[in-house]
Amino acid sequence: MDHRILGSLLLMASLAAPTAMAQRVPLAQAPGKDMVEAACSSCHSLSYIPMNSRFLSPEVWKAEVTKMRTVFGAPIDDDAANTIIGYLVSQYGAPKKP
Repeated sequence: MDHRILGSLLLMASLAAPTAMAQRVPLAQAPGKDMVEAACSSCHSLSYIPMNSRFLSPEVWKAEVTKMRTVFGAPIDDDAANTIIGYLVSQYGAPKKP
């Protein structure tokens, strides 16, 4: 097999792997989950969500989604952003401190 073809196949497989792995992270069942999975996993692993949840207050989740839109150019409109923020806050927001 030509080394260029083999190299191309390996490159394509490595690019597909992160998306496949991102889909395996189980997120909490709640309204907005499908939108979070679709919007967030297109750029990064969904494992970031539960991994950071104990640290992120509602304000910080909103700032994170805003950053993804404005700094990284995530194609998320205002309605989708509000749905995503609502899901992240309700399912993965840091517990309120006493």
